[in-house]
Amino acid sequence: MTRQVAVVGGSGYVGGELLRLLLRHPAVEVVQVTSDSMAGQPIARAHPNLRKVSSLSFVRHQEITSADAVFVATPHGESMERMPELLKGSGVVVDLSADFRLHDAALYPLYYHRTHPHPELLERAVLGLPELYRDRIRSASLIAVPGCIATASILALRPLARAGRVRAMPVVVDAKSGSSASGRDAGPAGLHPERSGVMRAYAPAGHRHTAEIEQETGLSVALSCHAVEAVRGVLATVHAFVDPPVDEKELWRIYRAAYGGEPFVRLVHETTGIYREPEPKILAGTNYCDVGFASDPRTNRVVALAALDNLMKGAAGNAVQCFNLRIGEAETTGLDYLGLHPV
Repeated sequence: MTRQVAVVGGSGYVGGELLRLLLRHPAVEVVQVTSDSMAGQPIARAHPNLRKVSSLSFVRHQEITSADAVFVATPHGESMERMPELLKGSGVVVDLSADFRLHDAALYPLYYHRTHPHPELLERAVLGLPELYRDRIRSASLIAVPGCIATASILALRPLARAGRVRAMPVVVDAKSGSSASGRDAGPAGLHPERSGVMRAYAPAGHRHTAEIEQETGLSVALSCHAVEAVRGVLATVHAFVDPPVDEKELWRIYRAAYGGEPFVRLVHETTGIYREPEPKILAGTNYCDVGFASDPRTNRVVALAALDNLMKGAAGNAVQCFNLRIGEAETTGLDYLGLHPV
């Protein structure tokens, strides 16, 4: 059965990645793509990799009609206002903004500097992370895809939290991300002369993804975020202090129990080779999250790492994975792209 889908906010990087996946998805027909700034122009004007792939042109947001599913890739703060009407016009909404990720409405003024206009919908939203909420996603009408840094951090840390091994608080998370994570309209900080060669601490404290990580792990988290010279990719390095110490055999047991059956999580912790631990470079364009770990018994520390492509497992790929679950398709449908090496 083919589902008709629409993409709201399709001119940005995440919107383009959604279109790249959905236009080749065997169970999908993309019927509308919205963008107020590019209305009337072909989608290839924003996404040149889609030349000759589709004849679709952008329409204004207000022109969206009903569809079986709607993917929302608008800036934070926009979908929270429009969600009731989007839910009326479709069977399922997959929201890639931050507007429905948090359960507690009181956190939105703190992290997003606005009051949530529809707190009643926060209870209805299911976090779009199949590794945690696969069964709930299958029946959800509103799926809120987590942020890229949050996804990597949660997948690295949650197995330790679930095993009850973390003792000292807060857990320290050091996250590094490529420039596409800032979006198409990143402003002066995203210009090549400013971005090239950087290792910039752009959010030493207070990053908004802190709330998502704490919500899904139940732990107090101290998150610092850095911009590095890469287009795609997130690497989260988690420093969790445990008592008693955890050796690597036990870490293998903990992480295999969590992810041994997951189609898009790979455990990477090898003793030889160049890519012994998770590395975003080889994940570009894929929906994989590579998770690794190391034991430091001298300091009672576990270092957990997770790498992913911020536009894929950190956004569009994860959204399509959730959509597949929701419509009863194989979870991996349309997501079988393997990374390139070398690049």
